[in-house]
Amino acid sequence: MKIHLVDGTYEIYRAYFGAPKAEVSGCEVGATRGLLRSFLSLLRDDGVSHVAVAFDHVIESFRNDLFAGYKTGEGIPEDLGSQFPLAERASYALGIVTWPMVEFEADDALATAAARWAEAPGVEQVLICTPDKDLAQCVRGKRVVRLDRMRRLLLDEAGVVEKFGVPPKAIPDWLGLVGDSADGIPGIPRWGQKAASTLLARFGRIEDIPDDPARWGIGVRGASALASSLAERRAEAALYKTLATLRLDVPLVETLEDLEWKGARRTQLQALCQEIGDDEFPSRVPRYRD
Repeated sequence: MKIHLVDGTYEIYRAYFGAPKAEVSGCEVGATRGLLRSFLSLLRDDGVSHVAVAFDHVIESFRNDLFAGYKTGEGIPEDLGSQFPLAERASYALGIVTWPMVEFEADDALATAAARWAEAPGVEQVLICTPDKDLAQCVRGKRVVRLDRMRRLLLDEAGVVEKFGVPPKAIPDWLGLVGDSADGIPGIPRWGQKAASTLLARFGRIEDIPDDPARWGIGVRGASALASSLAERRAEAALYKTLATLRLDVPLVETLEDLEWKGARRTQLQALCQEIGDDEFPSRVPRYRD
């Protein structure tokens, strides 16, 4: 079997900017409609049997306690933020295991699930459905891969190395140096992608990059300035790496068997579709559990 772990937060953003707008009773619901169709398309794909979706029920998480500059819900369009609860209800109504995250982030739930079930008996492959950079750290060989559903791009471990210049385990270090604007991680001044990839490919971890560039043993443009910048900001680099490191201890209560898609929940789906003015959608669902 293959397990599909879906970044629901990314999906609702994609639907908001990609699906037609639709207003019902003064409320925008177009992204929720788009999300339903996206998830149904996934469920119809050959080989899709075990599925779970994680959402950021609230944008803030424990990382905001570690770093004041970490991403928040500020700036999210009101008519997008209002659809987050609808999106979670839509996923559940479709019969998909749904994880709304509060203390942790959706990415932490996906990382935990991938680590928990990658080697489970009967599991052929775990596909983490998102284009987000930070989830590349979860990739393992061809067993755990990252799938960009929109572009139909699959990234295995060799692909991570080709794209980022470092193996998956070094992605948090890479993001700690380069930064990640989507998450509010600023990175270390002067450190660009090429320098970070080159040094981490050589030393593996931020902690193991010497302060003295003469000990690097490789030619890097602007080595002295890079070394000085990192030496002055070791504590910041360690914090940024921590922020970029996904947690593997999210308390997910489901078993692998629970992830098997057994059909939509008819009553909940019909009620939701009536609420969002999409009464035609339930007839397109191929299977119901009740």
